[in-house]
Order: sequence, then C-alpha cells, then structure tokens
Amino acid sequence: MKFAFVMVQERGLLDRLLADIATRLIAEGAKLAGVVQINAEREGARHCDMLVRVLPDGPVFDISQKLGNGSRGCRLDVGALEQAVASVEATLQENADIDLLIVNKFGKHEAFGRGFRDVIGSVLLRDIPVLLGVNPLNRPAFEAFAGDAAVELPADDTVIYQWCRENSLLPA
Repeated sequence: MKFAFVMVQERGLLDRLLADIATRLIAEGAKLAGVVQINAEREGARHCDMLVRVLPDGPVFDISQKLGNGSRGCRLDVGALEQAVASVEATLQENADIDLLIVNKFGKHEAFGRGFRDVIGSVLLRDIPVLLGVNPLNRPAFEAFAGDAAVELPADDTVIYQWCRENSLLPA
C-alpha cells in the first residue's frame, strides 16, 4: 500500500505545498484525482475563505461558511465539502487510470467517518497511491483509520515530490 501523509503547524503551508506538488505533477502529465485547498483572503475578514479545487482542473468549491468575524464555531460548509467529494468520486469512476490521489486534509469530518474517508479507502483498495494532509488535531483519528499503513513525510516539497514520483503510477 502506497500511502503517505504530511502534517504542518504553520497556517496555509500544507495547502500551498500540496497545491504546488499537484500543479507540478499535472504539468508532467500525471493523472491526478482529489482536491487541493486554496485559501482566499477576504478584505475585513479575520479568517480566509477555504476553497478546494477538484483535481486535475476543477471545479472549485467554497467550503467555508460566512459566519462573521466574531464567530468561533466550525466554518466548514459540510454541504459544499460533500459536493467536492461527489465530484472526486465522479472523476474516479470516469478514469480508471489515475496515478495518484491527493486530498488536502484528513480533517474533523473524515475523523467522524465522513468527507473523503470512504474515497481514500476505496482508492487504496484499487492500489492507487494516496497523499494526504493531516490536521494535527485529528492525528489520533487518522492513525486509527490508517494503522501503520501510512508513512509520514516532512513538509519539504522535494521529499514530497520524490515520494509521489517513486510511489505513483507515473512513468519514470
């Protein structure tokens, strides 16, 4: 099983790393599925808007609820996330020859058995490599899901890219 994850504390760094890796691999001809996150700053807003782009070339879903600057609750728009999941599932059904699945985050929704969790499991069963971002708060749930099947990669674009090249179904 080819399964790797990356965890980063710095806000937005992991999103940029995974998006850059995906862009580079697509430019090299990789057939990717999954999502990468784009954080869009909004003037006057304390929090950025969370957008996910379905790989390889869209659509883009805004998965943020606009709760106001003073809000402290979860900003995830579950309905929009599930639309992104359905879009990725459609991509996987239409394309049997995917080289790699990238999912921006194994987050709270996945920790509770929803979101991309089933997609990740089904892709691994198809022997397609998977690269995930993992929210540190959800690491225990991720470890319960993955067991010892996943390898942790450092937040280093060269190391992540090398793992993708060595473990994906991409031609050498």
